[in-house]
Amino acid sequence: MRFEESKSGDILITKVMEARIGADVAPRFKEGMIHYLNGENRAVILDLSEVTFIDSSGLGALISCLKSMGRERELVLAGTRGTVASMFKLTRMDKVFRMFNRTDDAVAALS
Repeated sequence: MRFEESKSGDILITKVMEARIGADVAPRFKEGMIHYLNGENRAVILDLSEVTFIDSSGLGALISCLKSMGRERELVLAGTRGTVASMFKLTRMDKVFRMFNRTDDAVAALS
């Protein structure tokens, strides 16, 4: 699983550089994300703009990542589109995660 990372103050921006987060890569996705979530960042923005498919295993990995953040830190999503955005709405995960259309919007909201 490939990621790109950048920072904006104490906010880490992590971009998934894969098109799919399915059962075959969900464990690697979770492992990669835990690496980023264990840092000292107050918040992590997960940019999903490159992702065109996510299944229940991918959503489960995201929930696990959210739980690992604890209450004092925040994990937000940005850039969901198409079938990925539909999956979040269908499963009501859009009520669980704070979601933004663009990474810039997420940074502004968290700053």
